[in-house]
Amino acid sequence: MNANVLNLPQYRVLKVDESEHDYHVYTEIAVERTPCPQCRSGKVHRWGAREILFKDLPMHGKRVGMYVRARRLRCDDCGRTFQERLPALSEKRLMTERLASWVGKQSLKRPFTSIADEVGVDEGTIRNIFRDYVNELEAQFEVETPTWLGIDEIHILKPRCVVANIESETIVNILADRNKKTVAGYLHVLPQRERVKYVAMDMWTPYRDAVRAVLPQATVVVDKFHVVRMANVAMEQVRKGLRASLPPKQRRGLMHDRFILLKRSHDLTVQEQFLLDNWSSLHPTLGEAYRLKEGFFGIYDAQNKAAAEMHYRAWESSIPQVVRSAFAPILTAWNNWHPEILSYFDHPITNAYTESLNNLIRVMNRLGRGYSFEALRAKILFTEGPQKREAARPKFERRNHREESFLAMRTISSLSYGDPTWDDETERNLGVDIPTLAAMIEDDRFSAGPNR
Repeated sequence: MNANVLNLPQYRVLKVDESEHDYHVYTEIAVERTPCPQCRSGKVHRWGAREILFKDLPMHGKRVGMYVRARRLRCDDCGRTFQERLPALSEKRLMTERLASWVGKQSLKRPFTSIADEVGVDEGTIRNIFRDYVNELEAQFEVETPTWLGIDEIHILKPRCVVANIESETIVNILADRNKKTVAGYLHVLPQRERVKYVAMDMWTPYRDAVRAVLPQATVVVDKFHVVRMANVAMEQVRKGLRASLPPKQRRGLMHDRFILLKRSHDLTVQEQFLLDNWSSLHPTLGEAYRLKEGFFGIYDAQNKAAAEMHYRAWESSIPQVVRSAFAPILTAWNNWHPEILSYFDHPITNAYTESLNNLIRVMNRLGRGYSFEALRAKILFTEGPQKREAARPKFERRNHREESFLAMRTISSLSYGDPTWDDETERNLGVDIPTLAAMIEDDRFSAGPNR
């Protein structure tokens, strides 16, 4: 085998032993001796040596062990003894720097156990490198603060806060939990947080409290879909309560037809409308619940905030006592959140994209068969490919010669050249693009396997 098999010029290869699964490469340092760290004198002499085993990048499908004779030196001037510096080797672990870098990148793509087996170290070492690598990426991770911020949540072992850029349909960050302290801490360190004008969220009080404390200039908008979903929940509660009292045949029929009750009236087919009318005539309470569900959805057809308020008041007064308990959570939510709910009619933004990314994360979690939160978050945020980037200014476009050109009204001498504040290479990171992430999952470009 070639003496330069390691391709590390700082080392001289003395011998290579090959086994079925491994290469054992014996080396010594080829560079000049290290000067004394105490007095910087170059007058040093050998004072012993010890052999240390480091792991290097796999080669030809085999693991590589690099045996280094680390010399201990003694300074002739000050008498201090020290070990010479070992170039190209990691200071934290018994491996080369290039192997540690490679493992870090691979840990975002592959299961830890697979990497550990290929390299010849234990899984705990891979996990520690992964954490260091993620911390390094975290320090470099800069995403442009959005004007329209979306805050939602997903359950990965426990509820986690998901932050999204609604305008660009991207994931901005995933937080460890959804507590006010965590959310407020994240918002506080957002670069140029004054840019945030609107925040769409569900009705989770810690989110609102965090935004009010850190982003007082932002308008909180309760996500429309979280509000109208409550009407479907109330409808289901009435259906389930009625179903328990029905004979078996009708019970099975009502279970089969539950999707009709959840559909909007304008989406029903003729046959579905017939079935709905039949259930409503047999069980007026069910028909009343469907009417109320549709009426509540209709609030969002209002043209402005005042009309929506009037529609709600009329809807509330029409709730009969027999189903009032099922719709009571809507009344409570409206009383506690009505300014933020009505803000939608001034600023019609929703967390629809945040909901879609939550679905994607659930799929990833299933494919991963139990990723830890840290591993799943790192794979989503830092894997190369899904990041959505945009030039700081649009591409130059030629003007129509028939249009009156601004430049034509100025003399060449009046033009300013070379704006020192503009960097043509500037690129904005908008976060993780959801459609690209979806495509990567569908194409199986996210490796499945437990990184716990």
